[in-house]
Amino acid sequence: MSAYEPFAAIYDRWANDMTQDVPFYIGLAKDADGPIVELAVGTGRVAAAVARETGRRVIGIDASPKMLDQARETGADLDLRLGDMSELALDEPAALIYCPFRSLLHLPTWADRRRTFERVAASLKPGGRFAWNAFAFDHKIAMMLDGNRQETPVPHTLAYAVGDNRIDITLETGGTISLWWATKNEWLGLLDVAGLELETLYGGFEGELFGDESREYVFVARKPQR
Repeated sequence: MSAYEPFAAIYDRWANDMTQDVPFYIGLAKDADGPIVELAVGTGRVAAAVARETGRRVIGIDASPKMLDQARETGADLDLRLGDMSELALDEPAALIYCPFRSLLHLPTWADRRRTFERVAASLKPGGRFAWNAFAFDHKIAMMLDGNRQETPVPHTLAYAVGDNRIDITLETGGTISLWWATKNEWLGLLDVAGLELETLYGGFEGELFGDESREYVFVARKPQR
């Protein structure tokens, strides 16, 4: 069973407060001249909105069958596929591949992320874009949350394993998923080894410049035209 299956039933509540990313990814999709792909599509929170706003089919990849079952219930024009993002393969090169809601952080190792970035690069058409967001680690936030029970959006506990750059999220009803955070230079290094070029790094979904006080990475990269 996928580690994400216990989260499928509560995922929409879990992500209920995350709305500001949707217009951002819709904007990128409207600019895309070719296939659109969402990695870690989950229950279709972003992909369904992208499909409806652009009038185009969105390919959605996810490792959780239960998440994909819920995404099918959105009624949006989605081509949903069960699979591992690190093994991404497309029949036609994409104009846009994106991974919202910090989902790349579920990849535990540099090797996992490198394979994913290389597969993304191989799956993009020249000039195609790759976009994702991830949190910037803040030790003050970690100290406040570590080991403490959280009531919202559903009862859960966060545990920080600093030596492994890992956060474990355990639901009170059972089930644990983990995230492994990364620095800005690690993300830039992944772009470099995959042969992608940074287009923009924002500090938020409103186009804020990324700076010392930013707590969210919002990356947009491109595959070179050459």
